[in-house]
Amino acid sequence: MQHLKFARIQPKSKVLLQFRITLLMIDAPVWRVIQVPEEFTFWDLHVAIQDAMGWLDYHLHEFRHEQRPAGQSVRFGIPFDDEEMIDPYLVPCWKVNISEHFRRPGDKMYYIYDFGDNWVHEVLLKGVLLREKGLKLPRCIDGARATPPEDCGGPAGYADLLEALANPASEEHEDIVEWLSESSQNGQPFDPARFDIEKIKFTNPAKRLKKLQENL
Repeated sequence: MQHLKFARIQPKSKVLLQFRITLLMIDAPVWRVIQVPEEFTFWDLHVAIQDAMGWLDYHLHEFRHEQRPAGQSVRFGIPFDDEEMIDPYLVPCWKVNISEHFRRPGDKMYYIYDFGDNWVHEVLLKGVLLREKGLKLPRCIDGARATPPEDCGGPAGYADLLEALANPASEEHEDIVEWLSESSQNGQPFDPARFDIEKIKFTNPAKRLKKLQENL
């Protein structure tokens, strides 16, 4: 793994960026609308997406311009220092500001989380807005539905989970309910339709980056 360096601290901008984050390849849309500072790095945006969606940051991630990586396309994530795993097109996400790639409404990238389950999110810039004085960012202003449970098998596994959950007569129903109960982070039964904006708490990306560095 490459030695991590903190992104250079940028002065606070008077502009914020508003994104719609949509989880793709599932039937019922799971989405969030978030506002972040213009000076955010891709690492900062990664942390904000994790917090807004309700992921637990258990796995690797990267940002791409294409939904599927295409040859020599540049991506932003966490590079490895192992010679056998070095990818010259994978740039440390904490070294690049999002404003270099999101300049006007309609600009779009893809955020991939957990390369095993392969959760693909569309990251769409909806607006470049003036930042009100005293406004605390990042923040989530809208959304719908619960994020799938971690390690449930990606879009196909999640579809099977929902089918079994909705059918008490299914052979898998009892096992699914038990597994969801054991993996619950808040002690509540999993409800795919639940979205509680008041429970979204954004964590400090600098502290998360420092913790990552300490665990290398």
